[in-house]
Amino acid sequence: MRQGKKPTRKQKVRLGRAGLAPENWLVVREKPTGELIILHKYTDRIRVVPALLG
Repeated sequence: MRQGKKPTRKQKVRLGRAGLAPENWLVVREKPTGELIILHKYTDRIRVVPALLG
C-alpha cells in the first residue's frame, strides 16, 4: 500500500478546485509537470489531478 503525506496549503486549494474534499486525500507524489497523484484516506483509491493551466 502506498503512503501519502498531508497536502500543503497550495495543494489543498488545488484539490478544492478539482471538486474534492482536501481532508479526505493524501498526496502520494507531485510530478514535475504539475500533476498531483493522490490517495483517498479511507478507500485507498488513487486519482490524478491534472496540472493547472496558465
